[in-house]
Amino acid sequence: MNFNWNIETYISIAFTVTSLIVAIIIIKINWKQYGLLFLLSGVVGSIICYIFIITGLYSFPYRLFPNFLRFPFYCILTIFPAYVLLGVRYSPKLWALKIPVYWVIVHLGMVAETWAHNKTQLIRYDLYWDFWDSYTWWWIFFLIFEWVGGLIVSEQYRKPINPEVFKYGKIGFFIIHFILITTIFLGGFYAGRVTMR
Repeated sequence: MNFNWNIETYISIAFTVTSLIVAIIIIKINWKQYGLLFLLSGVVGSIICYIFIITGLYSFPYRLFPNFLRFPFYCILTIFPAYVLLGVRYSPKLWALKIPVYWVIVHLGMVAETWAHNKTQLIRYDLYWDFWDSYTWWWIFFLIFEWVGGLIVSEQYRKPINPEVFKYGKIGFFIIHFILITTIFLGGFYAGRVTMR
């Protein structure tokens, strides 16, 4: 296998391997339940991604295996499912606290995607697709799989973050607010730049 060793190759391999390690650690807790959730989220993510590609909404100019499929299946089958497993395993019980946790997950994911879109050949928005479409679909995907995960994974195999961590003055409060304020500022800055072009 002859890879073209560039920034896209390094990013693809690093994110795929890291996600796979995270997923394996969580799946080992209960391989039937977390394994099923991993497979479901990977298959559904791949189907959604493929539909968006064949309808011309976005594309992936650089892929490790360009002759195999039109999308980077190795990323879709590892990164998104690993995110789903992390969310289902550690998200708090209360929806009032789940939302900020998923807000952080979505915002960090969108920062990575926006950087990849602007600085690499990993993803390209086509036709009518833009930042806000991706943002919306990240939310839809993760909230649906939080619900699905609640049906598949028993409470005994979940480890919700302690609500006390999110109280004012606690570390969770500062981490969430720092990430959200920073990413909202970056999102606004990016939207302003795109609008002015």
